[in-house]
Amino acid sequence: MRAKLIVKKRALAAALALFLITFAAAAYRWNVTRVEEQERKVEQERKVMFAFYLPWDDSSETVTSLAGQLDKPAGKYGYVYVGPDGHLYVGGKRIRFLGVNVCGSAAFPSKQEAEGIAARLAKFGVNIVRFHHMDAPWESFNIFDKRYGTRKLNDAALERLDYFIAKLKENGIYVDLNLLVSRRLTAADGLPPEIEQIEWKDQQALGFFVDAVRDLHKEYARQLLHHKNPYTNTTYAEEPAVAFVEIVNEQGLIHSWLGGVIDQLPEVFKEELRAKWNEWLRAKYGSTEKLEEAWGGPTRLGEEVLANPSFERGLEGWVVEVHDGAQASYGVVSENGTRTLRIRVVKRGTANWHVQFNYPRIRVREGETYLVRFAARAESEAYITVCFLQAHEPWSALSNVVTLKLTPEWKVYEVALGVSASDDNARFDISNLGALETTYYFANFSVRPFQGSGLIEGESLEAGSVETLPLSEFFSRSPQARRDWIEFLWELERGYFLDMYRYLKEELGVKALVIGTIVGCSTPNIMAELDVVDAHAYWQHPIFPGTPWDPQNWYVVNEPMVNHPLDSTIQWIAARRVLGKPYTVSEYNHPAPNMYDAEAFPILAAYAALQDWDAIFAFDYGSSPRDARRIRGYFDVDQHPTKMASLLLAHNIFVRGDIEPARTLVTYRLSPEDEVDLIV
Repeated sequence: MRAKLIVKKRALAAALALFLITFAAAAYRWNVTRVEEQERKVEQERKVMFAFYLPWDDSSETVTSLAGQLDKPAGKYGYVYVGPDGHLYVGGKRIRFLGVNVCGSAAFPSKQEAEGIAARLAKFGVNIVRFHHMDAPWESFNIFDKRYGTRKLNDAALERLDYFIAKLKENGIYVDLNLLVSRRLTAADGLPPEIEQIEWKDQQALGFFVDAVRDLHKEYARQLLHHKNPYTNTTYAEEPAVAFVEIVNEQGLIHSWLGGVIDQLPEVFKEELRAKWNEWLRAKYGSTEKLEEAWGGPTRLGEEVLANPSFERGLEGWVVEVHDGAQASYGVVSENGTRTLRIRVVKRGTANWHVQFNYPRIRVREGETYLVRFAARAESEAYITVCFLQAHEPWSALSNVVTLKLTPEWKVYEVALGVSASDDNARFDISNLGALETTYYFANFSVRPFQGSGLIEGESLEAGSVETLPLSEFFSRSPQARRDWIEFLWELERGYFLDMYRYLKEELGVKALVIGTIVGCSTPNIMAELDVVDAHAYWQHPIFPGTPWDPQNWYVVNEPMVNHPLDSTIQWIAARRVLGKPYTVSEYNHPAPNMYDAEAFPILAAYAALQDWDAIFAFDYGSSPRDARRIRGYFDVDQHPTKMASLLLAHNIFVRGDIEPARTLVTYRLSPEDEVDLIV
């Protein structure tokens, strides 16, 4: 009986094994067949597909070519001018521009490249090129002869630029010349050695109040614009193909001050600003006595806002927050007999605010100012932020945000916060603790309303010793002091742009229309005093969580703008137009690798036509290698097949006028006084 069972079991096992082998063989064969079928399908698809490649130098006269739509040469009917309706004209006819930016060394192509690029741009309906970053210090070959700092132009660069512009003109393409974009000044340019402590972008702010720097801006303008192009036999000041000259890219004095740039300038430059500030105050008030009468006296404090400011009742009223993977321990301890909040961050989160603490349920009103005092230290050098926020969604800031540096030594900090919006449930917020793995100590908080101080001890108009208002201390001064400071900056900024405009037009004889900078970096009222009002915008600009422009640490949000009409770029830039002035958008893009980036220029062109703007520019065209056959970076369009193809559509929509302007005009008033009020 036992032997029979064993035989049956063996037979069953053999049958099962045979079944499994047969099944595996069938499955393998089915899988092989499936793979072969997929490969055949892919091969069939390959036969009907083709590489969508647009050659870098293609200017062939195909049915899609728009080269025949451009008047050649550019400027044949005279200079671009502003008509009585506030739009751009040439030879009595309205003109709209569709442009691209050419940046850095790409402004200086070889002759063969210049011919190919110019002809190709014309084919795609581009009728203007904006020359940008010709002064870029990171380029080994730029507009300057680097043996002489930045005070002599590079003859070899000029030769290439001249030929390129001549070829653009020949193909019916106008030019927008940018003067100050990324020039980096040094002591070799005749400035104090402290100039080299300032980043190139921040150096631009000096032109508003340092005469020696402004003189260098003028010197460069003269050298470039009075240079005669041997291929066109005209200077750039007189060249009708030059439609625009821009004074400075994305810069303004108030903008720099709001960004904290002025606070960090070396003392040698702050002294010049202080001297102009005292001169301005003397012209307005005449004496210290009258100034003190207008500004008021010493600081007057109100009642304490915090019910538990010194942690006498532990963390009652306070909230410590640790978010999203960050790790921290915290509690109230005694340090040198003082009740102290200790927060030990042992693991950073994915954002700096993932470790923070705050005091909620505070009622604040727009226009109020609060004086904040506390003692703090950190075991490692660290930076924290202090402000009022909403204690509820959407957690928006309700005041200025002040950044403070903590060191291992105890220090008493004093911060003035100005409330920008009313809220019945605000919170006093200390954040950025998640930026560093260290231990923080805080003690003796005080948050009290106050009016701000007028003159402080030792300040005198007669002695010229009234201090400037650093951004970090702005709200510690009285309302009238704050207003005077913003009016002073506004007038200095206006003075710079009008002085440069006068210099270009009257002394250099520039025939082109002059743009100051973009609205957003300067104010609409100041920019409207020049010829053209300009703006820039990007949808989902690359974000760099660590170091700015780190090529290894960045991301682009992969969202189409068409799905977000209320958050789009269009409403932002449309609101910066000034009635009666030509309006241009000289930089625009939806950066790669956003999968929806091809929407950029058709949408911009459609709304620009509807809003009746005057020029739109893609940023930027691209550089080398010319025949890359790949999308090189975030902004390059020359090797981006769908963006390049969409320029044809953009031309027809905007330049040809396939979409008519809207029939209803909506305006709102914004005076220079309103601009000051919005900042104060």
